[in-house]
Amino acid sequence: MRRRPRKQSLPPQLMLSPMIDMIFLLLVFFIVSTMYMSEIKTIPIRLPVAQNSETVSKSNFAVTVKKDGVLYLEDNKIEMKQLVANAAAESKRDAAFSVIIRADGEANYKTVIKLMDELKGAGVTRFGLATDLGDGK
Repeated sequence: MRRRPRKQSLPPQLMLSPMIDMIFLLLVFFIVSTMYMSEIKTIPIRLPVAQNSETVSKSNFAVTVKKDGVLYLEDNKIEMKQLVANAAAESKRDAAFSVIIRADGEANYKTVIKLMDELKGAGVTRFGLATDLGDGK
């Protein structure tokens, strides 16, 4: 009876191509996940549309005014007096302090103006009004 010749086994090798592919996949995953982690957590509202708005990447306070006049700091409900006190303290600490006001498109104009007036009286001088881009982006 004839036996098959034994094949010589090769020593184990490290395959670099699949390893590099996995590293790139992990890199893409971490880049995409950090992009979502930098989103500002706020209350969902319908912002008014503006054709010529510009994007601001940094602000200290994001204040949301809902259409019923309720105020939110980030995603926490807050009274106007407490908000103004917090903004005044932060404004004294940081010269570049700014507030972004996100008012619902159907919010009362008087509420937004009162909020801006109170913040201005507390020493806050840098404001921004949030809008959606005009082309639906």
